[in-house]
Amino acid sequence: MKISATAWSRRNFITALAGTSAAMMLSPLSAWAIDDDIDPKVAAIVASTLGIDTHNHIDVPLTADAIPGPDLDLAGELKRSGLSAICMTFALDYQKLQNPGEAWERFQNGLSAMDHQLAKNNMKRALNLADLKSAHKKHQPTVIQSVEGGHFLEGQLDRLTTAYNRGLRHFTLLHDSDASTPLGDVYTNTPQYGGLTAFGAQVLKECNRLGILVDLAHANGQTIDGALKIAQHPVMISHTGLDTQVGNNPNMARMMRPRLISKEQAKIVAGAGGIIGVWTHLADTPLAYAQNIRALVDVVGVDHVCIGTDTKLTPAYRPGNNADRNGNGNNNNRPGNEGGNRDSNGNRGRMGDRTNSAWQDQTTGFYYAVVDTLLKTGFNADEIGKIGGGNFCRVFDAATK
Repeated sequence: MKISATAWSRRNFITALAGTSAAMMLSPLSAWAIDDDIDPKVAAIVASTLGIDTHNHIDVPLTADAIPGPDLDLAGELKRSGLSAICMTFALDYQKLQNPGEAWERFQNGLSAMDHQLAKNNMKRALNLADLKSAHKKHQPTVIQSVEGGHFLEGQLDRLTTAYNRGLRHFTLLHDSDASTPLGDVYTNTPQYGGLTAFGAQVLKECNRLGILVDLAHANGQTIDGALKIAQHPVMISHTGLDTQVGNNPNMARMMRPRLISKEQAKIVAGAGGIIGVWTHLADTPLAYAQNIRALVDVVGVDHVCIGTDTKLTPAYRPGNNADRNGNGNNNNRPGNEGGNRDSNGNRGRMGDRTNSAWQDQTTGFYYAVVDTLLKTGFNADEIGKIGGGNFCRVFDAATK
C-alpha cells in the first residue's frame, strides 16, 4: 500500500473525512503508529473508526497449575493490527469434558489467565460502548470478554451472573460439542434437540436481562430461528460467510460448507436487527476477503455486516504434545491445521491462523489491509466505518446498556 504521487496528504484527507459518520467515534490520526508505506486514505480511516474483530481467540492455559502461561504482547499486536478492540474468546471443549465441574473450573482458570495477560499489557476489558469509546479516545487498545460454548454452565443458570461479574459481555452459546446440558443444535452435528432447547432459551433470556450480547455462531438454522423468536435484543453471528463464497480450495470448501450461512438465513438475522461477521477462512487474499464482505453486504445491507476473523492475535499456546490452542488436548477438529505459521513452541498451524499474518506475504497489520482492499472494492469511508466496528457497536450497546 504505497503512497501514490497523487495521494492526498494525511491532513487533507482527515479534514475531508471529518464530515462522515466514519468519524463519529473520533480519534486523531495519531491514534496508532502509522507506517510511512500506508496510503494516507487508509491510515485516516483506520485512525478515525473503531476497528473491532468480533471473534478472536487468545490462547491461555485452562488448568490452574499452568496459569498464567507465557506472557503475550496483546497490546502490541493490537496496535500493529490497527484494530481498536477484539472480542477475546476461548473455548473449553477441545478436549472431551468428562467430570462434573470440569468445564466450570476451566472457565474460571481461563478468565484468571486472561486477567494476568491484561494486567501485564496495562489493558482492561470494555464492559459497554462507553468503555470502547473511552479507550479509543485515549488510544488504548481494549478487549470485550467472550467465551465460545455454554459448557461452563453445566445446567446452572446462576453461573451467568458470576461470569457477568467477571467481565463476560459476549457469549457464543454453542461450540463444536454439546454442553452437558445442551443449549441447542450445532450446525456441524446431527440435529437432535429440535433447535434451541428449553435451557438454551433460559440462557438467552438471562443474557438479555444481565446485559450480555448473544452470539449464535455454530447454531443450525432451527436454533437460530428459535432464538430470534425470544431475543429481546439483536443477536449476532460472529464468524461465518455466505455459502456461495467457498474459495478456491475444494477440500476446505467441503469442510467449511456446514459452517456457512445461506442468503435466506442471513436475511432473517438482519431482519431482526442482527449482524453477521465475515471470517478470513476461504479467502486466500485480502481482496478475496473484501469480495466476501461485498457479497454479504449485497444480500443484507451494509448495516448488518461486521468482521469476525476466527483467528488468533497472539501465538498459539500448546504446553504439551498433542495439546490444543488452549492447552487442553488435540485440536484436530479445527478447520485446516496444515502449513503456515508457528506457535510459541515452534509448532506449525494453519496459514492465516494469526490475525496479523492472515494472508501470505501480508506486510501490514490486519485492519490496514482490510481497509485498503475495501476501498479498492468500492466501499466508502462511511461504509467501512460501519463494517469495521460501527455495526458491532450498535448491537453491543443495545445488549449491554
